[in-house]
Amino acid sequence: MLSPVAVASLALLAALPVPAASKPYINPEAIQADITTGALMSHLVALDNIATANNGNRAFGLPGYTASVDYIWERVSNIPGTRAWKQYFSSLFDQVLSIDFRVDGQSIHVVGLTYSPSTSEEGITAQLVHGPEGEAGCHDDSYRNLDVKGKIVLIQRWLCPESGNTTLAGRIFPAARAGASAVIIYQNVDAPVSSGTLTAPDPEHVPVGFINLSDGLRIKERLESGGQVQAYFQHTQIVEQRQSQNVLVETEDGDPDNIIILGAHLDSVQEGPGINDNASGSSLTLEVFRAAVKYRTRNKIRFAWWGGEENGLVGSRYYCTGLRTSEVESILAYLNFDMVSRGYFGVGDGDGSLTGVPAPPGSDVIERIYTSYFKSKGLEPTEARFTNGSDYASFWKYLNKPIGYLHTGTGEAQDPCYHQACDTIGNVNPQILTINAKAAAYMLSVLSTDGSALIRKQPTNATMLDSLRIKSLNAGFDVDHGKLEVMGQRHVGCGLEI
Repeated sequence: MLSPVAVASLALLAALPVPAASKPYINPEAIQADITTGALMSHLVALDNIATANNGNRAFGLPGYTASVDYIWERVSNIPGTRAWKQYFSSLFDQVLSIDFRVDGQSIHVVGLTYSPSTSEEGITAQLVHGPEGEAGCHDDSYRNLDVKGKIVLIQRWLCPESGNTTLAGRIFPAARAGASAVIIYQNVDAPVSSGTLTAPDPEHVPVGFINLSDGLRIKERLESGGQVQAYFQHTQIVEQRQSQNVLVETEDGDPDNIIILGAHLDSVQEGPGINDNASGSSLTLEVFRAAVKYRTRNKIRFAWWGGEENGLVGSRYYCTGLRTSEVESILAYLNFDMVSRGYFGVGDGDGSLTGVPAPPGSDVIERIYTSYFKSKGLEPTEARFTNGSDYASFWKYLNKPIGYLHTGTGEAQDPCYHQACDTIGNVNPQILTINAKAAAYMLSVLSTDGSALIRKQPTNATMLDSLRIKSLNAGFDVDHGKLEVMGQRHVGCGLEI
């Protein structure tokens, strides 16, 4: 029988990190075998339960996100052979406390737009009038002969290039300058409204609501038939600074001058628990991490769970813009996972064949590896547009780093519960999630072994980084997401003017 001292000594030895030299080198077959459907789904169940316990969401600035961070942190911190940390940042938080829209006493489903001013507690009761059609609704001149002072203006969503290629904010400014007391925007595609943003607070904004296409067309028909229509609109929204967190963990071994980063956003929208969007990507990233730490790799690996993505890619932007030049130089590639559990097998359009705008050099290599992988499994991948609507955009815009993207689509056919309360554990296809997780593990194995040979690293210096950041602030995204939306795409990405 061992003495208490011997037992304590054995326990201490068991707790010591496993030397990197004693681990096997990573290989594609082994790490894919480590990925199991049961483990992936267990995280989704846990995150769904967290949302249920926190008013149905895991959104930035609210208790559900804090609990989600705690869940990830418990599973990545204090793992032998790794270093984990939290990165704190603050951002504007918004929450709709109340909203109500009625036409002649009939209630109409309405969504509050982020950064909309509030009405009074009593709301606005006023005549409802239709604003100018199409592009005309973007211009002040179109309101000169239209009496909207003190009235509520109904207008359809439309791309307004003169207002920064916005499809929501650009419709408000002309009506507000003409004296409208509020604006109701109706959708331009036949898909349920879920959320949207005015991009940033602005003193020229008036209270605004967002309604479905069918409701907007029905009200428009009434207005065109003649006679006055009375409407009531009430909206109360909090807008204030709140703190949030990114969670990061990296392997201690591997070349620190060639780092592969895998990331997914951990937050949901306020409207639902966000299990496909994006507990699925968070679970995938967590399970690939848990598998990867069993192996030695030639290149260092870093894993990230971003906060505030649904508020404008805030967490990843904060991370990327805060890196020193030497830290940027050390990054070889970034791999993003956003909505990976139902729909098609979407692979990011790294070579720009869909949009004519290629992602940074090396992104085409990542696309080819993913495409070959799916085809080797008898699956036909779908090229997914880089709309700069997920966290890969921060690595493209601010760092010009190669990016890869797995994404199963946000259209009605791919995810009818996108940004809605029904995005629960029942909104997941376990098989699709598992296939994508194994694809991610395969990609990690390839890049962590041969990435520096496959991807030619572009030179990085402080002048280049400053130029990228100034360009991003002044010109916005390289891909015109507003035009993509007007072309009929339902969703151009989280955190944008969706």
